[in-house]
Amino acid sequence: MNVQIDDRPSYAIAKVALDPGEEVVAEGGAMVAMTEGFELETKARGGFLKSIARATVGGESFFMNTFKAPASGGTVHLAPALPGDMQVFDLVNEQLMVQSGGFIASSPSLEIETKWSGAKTFFAKEGAIMLRVSGTGSLVIAAYGAIEEVELGPGERFTVDTGHLVTFSEGIGFEVRKVGGWKSTLLSGEGLVVDLTGPGRLTLQTRSQDAFLGWLIPRLPSQNASSA
Repeated sequence: MNVQIDDRPSYAIAKVALDPGEEVVAEGGAMVAMTEGFELETKARGGFLKSIARATVGGESFFMNTFKAPASGGTVHLAPALPGDMQVFDLVNEQLMVQSGGFIASSPSLEIETKWSGAKTFFAKEGAIMLRVSGTGSLVIAAYGAIEEVELGPGERFTVDTGHLVTFSEGIGFEVRKVGGWKSTLLSGEGLVVDLTGPGRLTLQTRSQDAFLGWLIPRLPSQNASSA
């Protein structure tokens, strides 16, 4: 499987080239286009219970699509729902934590499961809900906005707004907390943060879906205004 990312960082698209008979597993709705002859199988990958967990806790689709290339090989184009960047991780017997909504596609050899990252909160999407991707193979993730990489040394600490965290290596220590007191958490616009402790690597997205919705929703016409 060879993945080329084009049109980054604002409107990235992943072009996944597959050898004859090779497969790629993709998030439902991610397919933009494909060459002729692909076989498509849609199923609850990993069994019913794991699929339920991914959908209800991890924010992913209950069903996932498997694209199998024809005898001549082929290419599938994949993209996320929101504008932003994409990145490929080539895992070798590794584990990576991926923020809910960040998964786009992977090699069938990778296992994808929901892992509770320590703090379910009443802040909905501001809670740190992660998927754990493990094994050997290629992983394609998407971000809202551009992707920034940060490398942490042993014992080095770094604080990230939970709405901007995309991935981190599972060996990194983490703790989700309020940004300050309850007044600061509710009124500062920062919500929750996660303190990460190295060694390891993490990626951030330069935009936050929750921050965008917080800006957009008050500007939408109300039902009373539209009926006036």
